Amino acid sequence: MTTLPEEIEQFRDRKWRREETLKIENPLALEALIEDLGFCLALTDSRTNLPSAYIAVCGRRDAHSPVNVQKDYEMDLAWTLKDEVMMRGRVYYGKLIKGRAMFVAPRLIPFFNAVWGVRKKREKEVFSPEANRILKVLRKEWEMGNADLRRDAKIENRAALTKSLDQLQRAMKVVPQEVLYKPTFMYIWTLAEARFPKELAKNISREEGLKEIARAFLQMGGMTYRGELAKALGITRKEAGLVNRALVEEGFAERISIGVYKLKNWQPG
Repeated sequence: MTTLPEEIEQFRDRKWRREETLKIENPLALEALIEDLGFCLALTDSRTNLPSAYIAVCGRRDAHSPVNVQKDYEMDLAWTLKDEVMMRGRVYYGKLIKGRAMFVAPRLIPFFNAVWGVRKKREKEVFSPEANRILKVLRKEWEMGNADLRRDAKIENRAALTKSLDQLQRAMKVVPQEVLYKPTFMYIWTLAEARFPKELAKNISREEGLKEIARAFLQMGGMTYRGELAKALGITRKEAGLVNRALVEEGFAERISIGVYKLKNWQPG
């Protein structure tokens, strides 16, 4: 495991809200965190080495998910804030990189879509038949709960529905827009383009998309060590190196050593 300089850890403490005095307690604070960072995970803990809503609720570096999440105050609050922010619809929420639930600020949505989105003309060849049927139903109805979606899309069981929805979420095609807990737990799904039509309509190259996400990643972390960006985004080390070098050429970052980059002119505090 790579050990970061303490001044970088302290920078991340402030940026990721890993301090008691900065921890978040309401939806507005979570939205402000997402806007500041550009993107973050939802309910993961410090072992992912990425910012998350749960870590910010805890307000400490060593936030670990409890064994009994149902009875834990911090996890319960993080889960509640996740639901509230998702339903407010001011930032993007869905299962994206590596199938993890995460938030994306509107300004970065076009860049995420450039990297992980799928053009409409390629949907039939990329998505499963079940996923394509879900898209067909939602393009007609615009919003629908799990049970009705499964019935209208003629999907055999709940596991197949979940798998298909996860595939569509990773490609930024569908998002949950509401969650119901009574009488039974259920998400209400809609098309991603229904919530963020302007952002998802932009035509951006994959290379530009990766560079802007890498820029946000460096801004949120202060520096990036060897392999960190590639692991976080699920891309190759070669791609990570190319975009980091592009940021160096812009004068935005500086190369410290092989695979290690820092914000240009960064100073502690």
